[in-house]
Amino acid sequence: MNVDETDLPGFGVRKDFMTQSGRRIGVVTHRDGEAELIVSAWDDPDTCLASVPLTGEEATTLGNLLGSQKIVMQLTEEHREVPGITTRQFHIAADSPYKDQPMGETCMRTRTGVSIVAIMREGEVMASPGPDVALRSGDLIVAVGTQEGLDQAAEILRNG
Repeated sequence: MNVDETDLPGFGVRKDFMTQSGRRIGVVTHRDGEAELIVSAWDDPDTCLASVPLTGEEATTLGNLLGSQKIVMQLTEEHREVPGITTRQFHIAADSPYKDQPMGETCMRTRTGVSIVAIMREGEVMASPGPDVALRSGDLIVAVGTQEGLDQAAEILRNG
């Protein structure tokens, strides 16, 4: 995939690419750290057709959501042959009782039988995170377990 990068003097940087369907999608990162998701005309990247301003946290969450799809699809495919095993994603909300706490504090595996297999944070994947990894608001957790265990895990991450 070819990503075009354009300096926008005094403003920031635009990075965009052409999708297979012929749409030009990108992100403008402003000098102040804010970002906007943009859709440009296919034949003129300077003609913005749509723009969605994003805070840093929103940009991180969007990156996590988009990046996690590949991991979840791969895990789902790998567990397709194992009856009763499901893969699910959980978002760590700003009001989660485990925000800024080590993952081990959840006692997730002991309480539910669910395994946390990855954490998506700021567009990066932490595979097989250890119990000492602190959970942060905006993290996207990828977990594997039974449907019942995953339901319990969601409740634990929401309410403790």
